[in-house]
Amino acid sequence: MAKSRISVVYQYGSLKVRRLEEKDKHLLSKWLSTPEVLKYYEGRDNPFDLEKVERVFYSSDDDEVKCIIEYEGKSIGYIQYYELDEDTKKEYGYESCRIFGTDLFIGEVDYWNRGIGTLLVSSMTEFLIDGMKAVKVVMDPQVWNERAIKCYEKCGFNKVKLLPKHELHEGELRDCWLIECTK
Repeated sequence: MAKSRISVVYQYGSLKVRRLEEKDKHLLSKWLSTPEVLKYYEGRDNPFDLEKVERVFYSSDDDEVKCIIEYEGKSIGYIQYYELDEDTKKEYGYESCRIFGTDLFIGEVDYWNRGIGTLLVSSMTEFLIDGMKAVKVVMDPQVWNERAIKCYEKCGFNKVKLLPKHELHEGELRDCWLIECTK
């Protein structure tokens, strides 16, 4: 992965989002081997060792901007954002305009239920709309993940469309909600 000239994407109070670096491999492997995290992100049947982290997060040539979430100076999670391609916009029923998607997880379980997810989602949405000139920001949480959906709705996201059998999770194709925020 090429070293970026700018590592901090944005900072909002005690929350900082910075670009993924080589040194973060061990954190990702630790987080994505934790059953509590995997229950919500990737699936408990899909743990990541260092080789898989390297392949998925460092070797791909996709357009995702991969970042580490820091809170009060401690690395606590991962977030990525990307502009939707034309095929994905068409699949979701959108016209050709600037739409960004984002995916995230807080890997340090001790930082769950402290309002950090809400702070992160609302500040990332603001960054994408104001800074990246997104017309909409979308996510596709699994229908059963009510905790995440509640957080996203608190941040201004609305359910738009059910995506049946959209994501493979723990050996089963799961329904997801397409949710969007236009602020």
